[in-house]
Amino acid sequence: MAQEWGYGKDNGPETWPLFFPDAAGSRQSPVDVETSKATSDDSLKNEPLRWKFAPENCLSITNPGYCWRIDVDGAGSDLSGGPLSNKYKLEQFHCHWGCDNGEGSEHTVDGKAYAGELHLVHWNYYKYPSFKEACSKPDGLAVLGILLEVGDEDHPEVQKICDLIPNIMFKGQSTKITTPIDPEKFIPEDTSYWTYLGSLTTPPCLESVIWILFKTPIKISEKQLDIFRSLRACRPDAQTEQMMLQNYRPPVSLGNRVLRECGSN
Repeated sequence: MAQEWGYGKDNGPETWPLFFPDAAGSRQSPVDVETSKATSDDSLKNEPLRWKFAPENCLSITNPGYCWRIDVDGAGSDLSGGPLSNKYKLEQFHCHWGCDNGEGSEHTVDGKAYAGELHLVHWNYYKYPSFKEACSKPDGLAVLGILLEVGDEDHPEVQKICDLIPNIMFKGQSTKITTPIDPEKFIPEDTSYWTYLGSLTTPPCLESVIWILFKTPIKISEKQLDIFRSLRACRPDAQTEQMMLQNYRPPVSLGNRVLRECGSN
């Protein structure tokens, strides 16, 4: 039986290296982005970051016990340019958040945390035959990270997800998506970003991710965040109810890795 990891005292991020050796590696994520250490790299501008998505290919939304996750048929999606040498296709996207608006993002910026963080997870289909195989390769995955902050209005595309959440309140529940969801509408207008070599932020924490973290957060309403926080990390028949309130890994050291930045495309 696989180790049951989570975000509590007994199974949270501090314990992950005991069961998942990669979690103790030197290429782990997330990190605190120290903006003074970021290197401006003109080569990133020479080959602008490009993306396209197929909204109708968002297939289902699932509660795996630690977030909501939307699984995607990657056909019609494409991510290339910037720090990427190959083409990547979308596999899934998911979110992390906290119990209040001052925490929840996995990456922080000069020590500042945001209310949440959305991850669009892509894999290198140019080099590898499957998402599973790509997960174990140094250039196998590319994740677009989008910081969330609280605004006065609902985010229309996020609302489509919120409307589905009552169907996946408990771990193991899933439902089909019938209204297309467009990932492009999560990307901020200012597409400046930081990039570095890192890892998955959940076990097994494989060191296979080229991170692209947009500098500008997008705004969602507190009501929408509260809907995320209403999810349960337990199954319907659990004796003790576990709310999904703090599903983020704290930053780890960047170490000697290079943090690059790129202005708007």
